[in-house]
Amino acid sequence: MNLCDRETLRTLLGRHGFHFSKSMGQNFLIDPAVPADIAAASQADESCGVVEIGPGVGCLTAELAGRAGRVASIELDKKLLPVLAETMAPYENVEIIPGDALKLDLQALAAERFPGLRPLVCANLPYNITTPVLTKLVETPCFESITVLLQKEVARRLAAEQGSGGGGAFTLWLQYHMETEVLFDVPAAKFFPAPKVDSAVLRCVRRERPAVETEDEAFFFQVVRGAFLLRRKTLVNSLAAALPEAGKERVQAAMETCGLPLTIRGEKLTLEDFARLAAVLQN
Repeated sequence: MNLCDRETLRTLLGRHGFHFSKSMGQNFLIDPAVPADIAAASQADESCGVVEIGPGVGCLTAELAGRAGRVASIELDKKLLPVLAETMAPYENVEIIPGDALKLDLQALAAERFPGLRPLVCANLPYNITTPVLTKLVETPCFESITVLLQKEVARRLAAEQGSGGGGAFTLWLQYHMETEVLFDVPAAKFFPAPKVDSAVLRCVRRERPAVETEDEAFFFQVVRGAFLLRRKTLVNSLAAALPEAGKERVQAAMETCGLPLTIRGEKLTLEDFARLAAVLQN
């Protein structure tokens, strides 16, 4: 069964009485080259166990099954479960797990389903849960890499060069833990139904240690988030608002100590800049 053929999809979904849910961001790939390329980009092989989130009808799942030792695919929409039971029947190394990935213990799931295998993540993520899902995946330490299809604009932002102005607080948080890279774009026309925006594949590889050393990680990220609290304001004003206990004068003095212009905005700082600034502000 060609799970990327539009007419095959219509027949399959019609047979199961399935209707697309806008709230779940359901858009299925209709170019077989795309799931093949995503699975290849994940670098999964027989030594790996892959967690997939939101398999849809299973076009990416099938590609992963041909590469990985095992695949555990988490599906929230109960109406897709009978569809997946049919489409994934040929793949003995695939398990469909009903549930919400945001509520499951993914560390325990990987340990239980993938004994002796290296856990990875590869998924076509619904646009509306990108940030919380990525946060959870990064905070699950067993995953060596995360390869995901996202909204193109979001993928570009998460891989933006530090200090370029293209990222935000979440970009820096992600790059603190992971090395990020946009691999290739996927036009909206490659989906059914077609979304209003293009997509891109983002690959995140876990760092052996954080990108920078910090004296107090919690305070460091308090400074990072504070720098973007008032996005259109200068770093001085944004941090003074976020850290009222420090006060504007202390923020200015800390910036001068770090050699940062008082007119700079938070988006122009790198992780190294923030580490120095946080250290001065805390001492």
